[in-house]
Amino acid sequence: MSDVPLPPFWCVVPAAGIGSRMRADRPKQYLQVAGRSILEHTLERLLRHPGLQGLVVSLAADDPFWPQLACAGDPRITRARGGRERADSVLGALQTLLRMGVDEDAWVLVHDAARPNLAREDLDRLLGELQHDPVGGLLAAQSRDTLKQADAEGRVVQTLDRARIWQAYTPQMFRLGMLQRALSQALAAALAVTDEASAMEWAGHAPRLVEGRTDNLKVTRPEDLEWLQRAWAGPL
Repeated sequence: MSDVPLPPFWCVVPAAGIGSRMRADRPKQYLQVAGRSILEHTLERLLRHPGLQGLVVSLAADDPFWPQLACAGDPRITRARGGRERADSVLGALQTLLRMGVDEDAWVLVHDAARPNLAREDLDRLLGELQHDPVGGLLAAQSRDTLKQADAEGRVVQTLDRARIWQAYTPQMFRLGMLQRALSQALAAALAVTDEASAMEWAGHAPRLVEGRTDNLKVTRPEDLEWLQRAWAGPL
């Protein structure tokens, strides 16, 4: 672990999605692995960091699973009402932080609810490398595979230069006020916002890429959960 002092930070975890591709009887963040839900594992990775000032989790209004979790009573966690899309949930959580009196210049990390394998060293690296950055940035991994761009019929148009292609992960780390304004403006313009960095890009900023571990997996399909179960069955 780095000896460089790390900045304090707040977290937002959007967890209002239903995860239909998992074909399960509940949202994917509530599926069990290693005796607890995916969401509990995700939150634990964040809550045990000493720099965390507080965490807002965005949940569906009729979520019946959250009250059953032990962490639902953690005083460091504030519940916010989730929106129809991820960006709506994140924006709602950011507005909650502002209503709580959190300074607009505070660092906020947005992390996927279904990304439970975040390594502490990745979190520390993100905080350390971005703490003085004027924009902020995100964990990412450079592509290892040859990538093809396809047309509407599924035929290759061109081969992309993988040296310049990165896969975006979370957490994504930005100043509270800057991110809140960027998301608000992007949604008002009906932009398809798939992550926080895309909203910042649309607002004219250039987020910095911080290389992280490729096992920072987002559970999206059944095989992702199977991989996680096998990985956690032995030493990490």
